[in-house]
Amino acid sequence: MNELSYLNGQLKTGSELCISVQDSGFVQGTTVSEQLRTFGGELFALDQHFARFRRSLKIVGIEELDLAEIKTNALAITSHNYSEMRSGDDLGLTLFATPGTTPTAPGSDVSHRTVGMFTTPLPFHRWAGKYSTGESLVVSSIRQVPESCWPSELKCRSRMHYFLADQEAQKACPGARAVLLDQDGFVAEASTASIILYRRDEGLVAPLPEKVLPSISVGVLKTIAEDLGIQFVHRDIPVDELRSADEILLTSTSPCLLPVTRIDNVAVADGMPGPVFEKIMHAWNAVTGVDIVAQAKQFYCRD
Repeated sequence: MNELSYLNGQLKTGSELCISVQDSGFVQGTTVSEQLRTFGGELFALDQHFARFRRSLKIVGIEELDLAEIKTNALAITSHNYSEMRSGDDLGLTLFATPGTTPTAPGSDVSHRTVGMFTTPLPFHRWAGKYSTGESLVVSSIRQVPESCWPSELKCRSRMHYFLADQEAQKACPGARAVLLDQDGFVAEASTASIILYRRDEGLVAPLPEKVLPSISVGVLKTIAEDLGIQFVHRDIPVDELRSADEILLTSTSPCLLPVTRIDNVAVADGMPGPVFEKIMHAWNAVTGVDIVAQAKQFYCRD
């Protein structure tokens, strides 16, 4: 595949996208990022992702970037790389920015920022089967990063807490992923995904928005719920409510929506994806114009 990527104002081939080991994103993990995906080759929720990217850049003091130029190049490399794919497939776009090389690096120019983008075919094999079998979760002892470390609205690549939490989860239940609690012991998020409960007497329940990363996918889910007449509320979620939920859903950019069928090695309800998941998944297809599950199953194994 003749891929294009982007680095510091220039289009590159995939092999030319190189970052210095002296870059602060590598040395200190100071990387602001966004992950987008296409549906039928079109980047989904592009404006919402760039708005969140702008807020994250402001938090870390990177405000001089030309986001209009970056967005134009995002569309250009996505269009080119999508044209190289098989019909019906889709790809993910990674956008990142760092403060540049570390001040202690030889010849460092602290005024120079690092901004890059690249695409990859969506790794459908990671989740294609989970639409029908469900995801397994384990409540981890690793907590969400507190607000005193960095604002919850900052989307960055510093994800050591996810890594450690998932390691712990997989030791307890091979193949599971972690649920992280906030500093008060309430449900916060799954590793790299937002977590939503469904309770028949209450509807869909999400953590308080000021306590978690503002999720583009949760916004889509909330709009779908309103269209379907399903109540959607934000509040603190005690961890015991995970085990008594009628359904548990995970939502994130690439798979969109996944059902959770086990929590701490115990079945959620009857241990199968529930009717609310099925109804919302069907509506998500209509929003994107793609049969999301069918596509994942078709392309989960590439040559």
